[in-house]
Amino acid sequence: MKTLDQILAEHPFFAGLEPRYLALVAGCAKNLHFEAGEYLIREGESADQFFVIRHGKVAVEVHVPGRPPVTVQTVGEGEIVGASWLLPPYRWAYDAKAIDFVRATALDAKCLREKCEEDHDLGYDLMKRFLPVVVSRLHTTRMQLLDVYGSPR
Repeated sequence: MKTLDQILAEHPFFAGLEPRYLALVAGCAKNLHFEAGEYLIREGESADQFFVIRHGKVAVEVHVPGRPPVTVQTVGEGEIVGASWLLPPYRWAYDAKAIDFVRATALDAKCLREKCEEDHDLGYDLMKRFLPVVVSRLHTTRMQLLDVYGSPR
């Protein structure tokens, strides 16, 4: 059976992270699974962890008044879900729901924030990994909005 250090080292999000940092991050981790239809994240709830997806697909959804939730992105193996744990007020801005059976590694946000405060080099490395994810999600959401509203007449 693989250790959490090994599982995280094999995930693309943590590729190239120094072994000493992998050990610190793994100290905040636990493996979880979700059945299809089960929520990993609910909008407005406390962002107390983020998820490294190892198997399966997750729909990132936003609520639109008077309409069903809109899927703005589908996240799968090799990706992550959740960046709201990085900044106060540490609340989720969207839902994330398992589309099929999902295996994930959950990282405790408070634990990880404390380790980043203790070692700013670790914090900087993780921020460089998260920023492209956040920018990609913003771009994807923008494209969804353009699709919803169409071109001006």
